[in-house]
Amino acid sequence: MNISVLGCGRWGAFIAWYLNKTGHSVMSWGRADSKHLIELQETRCNGMLTFPESLELSSDLEKAVSRAEVIVISISCQSLRSFLADVKKYDITGKSFVLCMKGIEESTGCRLSQIVKDVLGDVPVAVWVGPGHPQNFVNGVPNCMVIDSDDEELKKKLVGEFSSELIRFYFGTDLIGSEVGAAAKNVIGIAAGMLDGYGYGCLKGALMSRGTHEVGRLIKALGGKEISAYGLCHLGDYEATLFSQYSHNRMFGEKLVKGEPYTKLAEGVATCRALVALSDKCGVEMPIVRAVNSIMSGEYDPADVISSLFLRSIKNEF
Repeated sequence: MNISVLGCGRWGAFIAWYLNKTGHSVMSWGRADSKHLIELQETRCNGMLTFPESLELSSDLEKAVSRAEVIVISISCQSLRSFLADVKKYDITGKSFVLCMKGIEESTGCRLSQIVKDVLGDVPVAVWVGPGHPQNFVNGVPNCMVIDSDDEELKKKLVGEFSSELIRFYFGTDLIGSEVGAAAKNVIGIAAGMLDGYGYGCLKGALMSRGTHEVGRLIKALGGKEISAYGLCHLGDYEATLFSQYSHNRMFGEKLVKGEPYTKLAEGVATCRALVALSDKCGVEMPIVRAVNSIMSGEYDPADVISSLFLRSIKNEF
């Protein structure tokens, strides 16, 4: 299968490496001025993995789009709409799209697959979500992930083509839940980092339980299956997000409450604001998401918010 991976950051580079390793003809694309692409072109290494000679590198978007049967996208989710406008300039007839980012568009509240349909029309689209860090995968540590799509044929094809001993893929059964759950776990990751920053790591169990509960409510209100929040897209990804040293969202939350700068991308920041808007629209109570948003906005003192969050009025757990 000819595959182009658009985006060559930490996750995009791993995906290209992985799909090449599983026997596919892969091109890794990045913008000409991308520091990630420049490093890979000069050394074929990004400090985490090394590209084999069989893996092609390019900054030519038209070439990357035209050669591929399957186009995998791994960029900042808030840039997806404008990026797809560039992709649309080329012939995408017969091509399928796989999204490997986790987020909700802040300005519209749209899921990422909805953005693809908005911009590109009725093209086959799937999402690739679930736990795992490239740093672990390249060292041979396996994990389980999910591919979901409303297109059953595409979903079965991708799971068959992408599965290996390193990644076991499951068939997703709820595209809404898979996307919202995957996006929301980044926000819960920020909350976990805040707890770490205050030395309240013991509260992560409560955070995991209550966070999954409120995300499930939102998924249901949006037309998905509440149980999806308890699957690999969300709860199953908590270890990699709430506890891992590699999680950008967790580290962002920790640095924020410590008053320290953090310059790497934390997708949960914009997604948190989007989830607050969706919860208002759907009338769904999401106290953890709102607490994270209030801290990030500087509206309230982090210590006060965290204390009040776990000392709320007494009520039944379920």
